[in-house]
Amino acid sequence: MDLLLLALIAGLVSLLFAAIFAVYTLKQESGSAKMNAISGAIQEGASAYLNRQYRTIAIVAVIIAVILFVALSHAFDGGFFDSGRIAIGFMAGAACSAAAGYIGMSVSTRGNVRVAQAAFSGVRKALAIAFKGGAVTGLAVVGLALLGTSSFYVLYGGGSHAVDLIVGYGFGASLISLFARIGGGIYTKAADVGADLVGKVEAGIPEDDPRNAGVIADNVGDNVGDCAGMGADLFETYVVTAIAAMLIGGLLIKGGNVTEIFPGIAADLALIEYPLVLGAVAIFASIIAIFAVRMGKRENIMGTLYKGVITAAVLSIILFYLVTATLIGTDLAAISIFSTAVVGIIIMALMVIVTEYFTQMHSPVRSIADASKTGAGTNLIAGLAVGMMSTGWPVIIICSGILAAYFVPFVATGASIAGLYGISIAAVAMLSTTGIIVALDSYGPITDNAGGIAEMADLPPDVRGTTDKLDAVGNTTKAVTKGYAIASAAIAALALFSDYLHKVGIAAEDFSLFNPLVLVGLLIGGLLPFIFSSVMMRAVGKGAFKVVEEVRRQFKEIPGIWEGKTKPEYGKCVDIVTTAALREMVVPGMIAVVVPVVVGLLLGAIALGGLLIGVIISGLMLALMMANGGAAWDNAKKMIEDGYLGGKGSDAHKAAVVGDTVGDPFKDTAGPAINPLIKAMTMVAILFSSLFMAYGVLPV
Repeated sequence: MDLLLLALIAGLVSLLFAAIFAVYTLKQESGSAKMNAISGAIQEGASAYLNRQYRTIAIVAVIIAVILFVALSHAFDGGFFDSGRIAIGFMAGAACSAAAGYIGMSVSTRGNVRVAQAAFSGVRKALAIAFKGGAVTGLAVVGLALLGTSSFYVLYGGGSHAVDLIVGYGFGASLISLFARIGGGIYTKAADVGADLVGKVEAGIPEDDPRNAGVIADNVGDNVGDCAGMGADLFETYVVTAIAAMLIGGLLIKGGNVTEIFPGIAADLALIEYPLVLGAVAIFASIIAIFAVRMGKRENIMGTLYKGVITAAVLSIILFYLVTATLIGTDLAAISIFSTAVVGIIIMALMVIVTEYFTQMHSPVRSIADASKTGAGTNLIAGLAVGMMSTGWPVIIICSGILAAYFVPFVATGASIAGLYGISIAAVAMLSTTGIIVALDSYGPITDNAGGIAEMADLPPDVRGTTDKLDAVGNTTKAVTKGYAIASAAIAALALFSDYLHKVGIAAEDFSLFNPLVLVGLLIGGLLPFIFSSVMMRAVGKGAFKVVEEVRRQFKEIPGIWEGKTKPEYGKCVDIVTTAALREMVVPGMIAVVVPVVVGLLLGAIALGGLLIGVIISGLMLALMMANGGAAWDNAKKMIEDGYLGGKGSDAHKAAVVGDTVGDPFKDTAGPAINPLIKAMTMVAILFSSLFMAYGVLPV
């Protein structure tokens, strides 16, 4: 328990440095009154949307908390006392997840104008401010996640029973993450697609042109989608992954032979607390790595940012060994667990490399750009092909990582459950660098908004040139973060799935394709990500349609907009996408909660197990295809805008804009939202597993 205090301290230190970086960012010069007015409009729109979204989700959260309190009172020996603690943890998880996203969004919407002003001084200063602003979100996410998880574990008395109770905290985080991803994704892409279709394709005006009534809504969307949405997503992934490892550690303890499997272990509870301490030391590594992000003489922006990731990874591995030696020992069994942590870091690094290859200015993106020469149709075909192909290497990397993380501990200890624990630790290690990874992601919307402010405020071309350089890298960092999140979600879900099987007591021979219930569950699970994505894509389409109509109306009815003499009614488009996002997020959000319960009660625990595997496999492929394909479409468009094939206004550019319009909801709405869908469904299955066993219509 003494070393566990390190997790509590690390969480507080992370929040302290988030505050320090927030103060640093807000102290910078904010530019002219015109720049501040534009930034203020973005702040107002983002805050108004998140406030309305969280009020809506709060109602759903309270209802679910009451259901948990009543329904789970018979699932634990403590009755309503235990179910009450689960409900409290659920509400706390939801609140912390919302807070993580809100903190990041608040700093992001204020940092944008400061980056635009810093661009007058060159790329070096602007990069420092943008990255420090992104680091606020990253450190707030990991700080709240680790502090919350470890605090509830300590408050609930520690041990296996405490882990069962803090599953509620993870479910609360999952719920907020799901709705934040869905609502934020619909908002940002309805605004982006609508503004692009009217502005770039129809009117032929530049991106972020102040004459376009949709530009403020577009810039707001960057923050509520990429900043608040990704923050909530990785907060939830971090929490759920830690809980998954703790649950499997608890299963090892319940087996009663911990010292036989791990002879050098300091105490039985070390297996439960080990994931939390790994997260703690990785926070310190990430804080040091943030200070290592300094631009060299060559002014390589991407290389500068990757310097931070590499520093965090190397320091984490060193600290992981020290933690392993202290808690588990230095014998072969302990080293096998340490090796799985190294595997997790390697998976993270390889996912970054592969994602960058398929989404940066390499041959896949160039092939999409070249296909634009013959029109939008061939651009779309090429983009879909790249997206499908991009699933290959990530799946090979994930499969190799899972096999290594399982078989090394299994061979070293002879216990299959040690192999499952190894998989969960690989996922924890992979997510240990979440602080620096989220900083990279949140850097993206800050620089994107800075470019928009530079355009709308008529700043000099050299300033816009600096913000464009930063923004181009921001597209890559956002794509890399999505690939990282998808891979970590798949591995975390597998760890949670193994715990679900143990909770419902399904023997391996029963969970077979010869069992029709398993097969039916697999098919339903494989179907859900497609239905879920379809609902999301349609929501973006409907929202974008209304934005297009509104922007057209203003061009037609409000005199002086074309000449720049009259200011468009930006608030109209903000209201349209806000209403659309809040209305359309309910149905896909409830899919994650309702479907597992219905399948578990009607078809039983075995069928639900099949559904979970189906969702993981289908969801992983679809999410990778959408996220990578969408990012490749986007950068193909940017390649042409930089002068390739005739540059802006050419026929190839118009075709690429159409491709990017399709890719936008792929990479920023449906694809990323599949991550919390997978984990939320698994958390529901674990929480209500005892009810499915007791009341399932077909429990066999």
